[in-house]
Amino acid sequence: MHTLSRRAARAVAATALVALTLAGCSSTGGAPRPAEDAPAQRTDGGLNAGQADTERAVVAMVSHGAPGDTFWDLVRQGAEDAAAKSNIELRYSSDPQAPNQANLVQSAIDAQVDGIAVTLPNADAIGPTARKAAEAEIPVVALNAGMTEYDRFGIQGFFGQDEAVAGEMAGRRLQEEGATDVLCVIHEQGNSSQEARCAGVEEGMGGSGVEILYVNGMDLTNVQATLTAKLAQDPGIDWIMGLVAPVALTARSSVDAANSAARIATFDTNAQLVDAIAQEEIAFAVDQQPYLQGYLAVDALWLAMRNGSTMGGGQPVYTGPAIVDKRNVDVIADAARAGLR
Repeated sequence: MHTLSRRAARAVAATALVALTLAGCSSTGGAPRPAEDAPAQRTDGGLNAGQADTERAVVAMVSHGAPGDTFWDLVRQGAEDAAAKSNIELRYSSDPQAPNQANLVQSAIDAQVDGIAVTLPNADAIGPTARKAAEAEIPVVALNAGMTEYDRFGIQGFFGQDEAVAGEMAGRRLQEEGATDVLCVIHEQGNSSQEARCAGVEEGMGGSGVEILYVNGMDLTNVQATLTAKLAQDPGIDWIMGLVAPVALTARSSVDAANSAARIATFDTNAQLVDAIAQEEIAFAVDQQPYLQGYLAVDALWLAMRNGSTMGGGQPVYTGPAIVDKRNVDVIADAARAGLR
């Protein structure tokens, strides 16, 4: 099914110690072939101008993303671009509930896919099923959530950001902006990544000045109402720290409705958020490059199947964090509007 047999490729992947550079992971890979044997090349400047010569493979990506969430649309787009480049059939599925997500991983195992990429917002609930895949010699990588826990389950790589580090970066920026009373809005209770972000914000702020507000991120109308009530109750709140772009964008209406002076920042970006930053409606965002997370996760699985490579040498591969604000938003604006950042 691949250049290496599944068993051989996975045995090599388990022992490979050499990390690949990001430049290497974005190439189509394989030994050079004579020009006359090369696949047809697109001439329109498209993203998938070349395609790997490996046999068709099937990769399942299982995330905790909610349907229609713009962040997860970016993750999926990156995964699809990597799959198209590498002659892979991508089977994407998602469920915000950890038990259901674990069931989706089990379904991928039962379908005997060639590789699995999975998020671990609740590692104890999802990790044991991911371990079953690794024990069945299916290459498994993690992305986005679970950076500190993925290696407990035989998962060979991780692509994302350290949420505590990202939170501290945001907290330091808020402190520089003179923040004294920050409302950190968690939109998915029980998600360890979101808890780590808010804890990091408090650490970056010097250990105080941060209050957590839990909302239902699946219902933005409810988010707006809850935020409005909180701002009206506590006019001393001077900053709202969203953990996802739709919540931050919704917070604008809450600030107006409560006649609040609070400023807004967030984690993660999308096309609408980029415009809001450019118009100074949102002060800044902490970007973790979701497109890149999806792309690298699929590319890493292809490399494991292709030649037994282990991207990152078994260590996390960081895709963030970075601050996006009015000073640099133009750098990514066009890509964000195209659904690539």
